[in-house]
Amino acid sequence: MMQNGHAPIIILVRPQLGENIGKAARAMLNFGLTEMRLVAPRDGWPNPSAGPAASGADIVLANAQVFETLGEAVADIHHVYATTVRKRGVTKPVVTPETAADEICAAPGKSAILFGAERSGLDSSEVGMARKIITVPINPDFGSLNLAQAVILCAYEWSKRQQLVSPPATEIAPPAPQAELDGMIEQLFSMLNEKGYFYPPDRTEVTQGTLRNLLTKPGWNSGEVRTVRGMLSVLKKGKGDARTPD
Repeated sequence: MMQNGHAPIIILVRPQLGENIGKAARAMLNFGLTEMRLVAPRDGWPNPSAGPAASGADIVLANAQVFETLGEAVADIHHVYATTVRKRGVTKPVVTPETAADEICAAPGKSAILFGAERSGLDSSEVGMARKIITVPINPDFGSLNLAQAVILCAYEWSKRQQLVSPPATEIAPPAPQAELDGMIEQLFSMLNEKGYFYPPDRTEVTQGTLRNLLTKPGWNSGEVRTVRGMLSVLKKGKGDARTPD
């Protein structure tokens, strides 16, 4: 996994539930982020509820650092971003997760993204410690994101700028050359012809053209699936037991 610049540190400020910390850790590791800092977690740390919710992101939880104050948590950070739906009266530049990811990848030094408590988010003094604010365009009539969802939005945008490549479990073979595909189609047409599928005879060429187009296109619709299943039904029956559907 190659990374451009420093991966952002995820700082959870006054997180309330261990389950939410675990889910945030899971979201982080999904997109290659491993450094989490916790500021005054309500139920203390470590929290037994975090592990099961992390679903295997144990490395994030094991290495999580705990701080009593936000000031201590960001003391060594060069670029601090605060996530909030509202600017809360603080005049600072507002960027999207996409823009923040671009800046983090290009910036020297450490970057961190702050996420507030589940119910109340970051307060004005906490937002005031950030250099910039990250706001997600969201439905104004329902602006409710849970903690893990907010983390995953920012982590995903950062991951898009990295070379996070998941190798396939097995090597994918290249597509068959056209000659092999044509051979398969002709074999099918021959079998259908023996079963009396192409009827009336004067429509054989048109019907075969329709079937060829169907067999060489991706994403069959429901009608096309029914057509293929009709062919299979014909092949299962005896000669002359079925006719080409209209």
